[in-house]
Amino acid sequence: MSDRLAFDILERSISKLKGRRFVLDRSIPFGLLVGIVLRRFSWLIRGAVKCLILQQEFRLVFMAPKVNLRNAALIRFGNGVTLERGVIIDGLSRDGIRFGNNVMIGPYSLVRASVLSNLGAGIRMGDNSSVDAYSYIGAAGPITIGENVIMGQHVCFHAENHNYDRVNTPIKHQGTRRKGIVIEDDCWVGANTTFLDGAHVGHGCVIGAGSIVHGEIPPFSVAVGVPARVIKCRLPDGTTPASSHVNPAGDV
Repeated sequence: MSDRLAFDILERSISKLKGRRFVLDRSIPFGLLVGIVLRRFSWLIRGAVKCLILQQEFRLVFMAPKVNLRNAALIRFGNGVTLERGVIIDGLSRDGIRFGNNVMIGPYSLVRASVLSNLGAGIRMGDNSSVDAYSYIGAAGPITIGENVIMGQHVCFHAENHNYDRVNTPIKHQGTRRKGIVIEDDCWVGANTTFLDGAHVGHGCVIGAGSIVHGEIPPFSVAVGVPARVIKCRLPDGTTPASSHVNPAGDV
């Protein structure tokens, strides 16, 4: 079999799995590509077996070594989800954790919602969205991430605030308030960005690396800084349309 034919077969197979056209970079040495395919196949077998054992359902999920699923009965995966090495996902929450098709969680990231004394809301992450290495998604309040959202490394979500009004009571005993966080479809989030409780990022936004986001960012905005402020609009005429509907996670 020629290298070209092998590339074509792989592209068709990956496209079928992802449900959309996928094109391989033909500059990848064929020998390295074979190694990548074999590694991914071992992840697929591991993911399918774990889903069957922990969730009693078959899913095409790629799980690297040392992925830790806790309270797995409350976690739902679409097909083609990739969980990189060292990812921890704790499903304990009121509404569970749901990932759409082709979601990717980067290496050594942590996804959770709750402590035993105060259950959190949960997470919805839409099709084709991803967050890169060493990220933290804390969904005490509800977190909704739309489709086709790409996020860099060390991105953090904190969907909760502590009350601190009473000076005669330790802050840890004064309770919390939770609004939740929303990121709509087709956003690009730079590395080291932090989202605080109540943040709502509109459709098509770009959030600059190192930003801290609190409050609303209008659709198609470019926002940067601490706190994040809009510096321009992506639309040609500079207008800002109304916020679009968020598809929370597709059918999973």
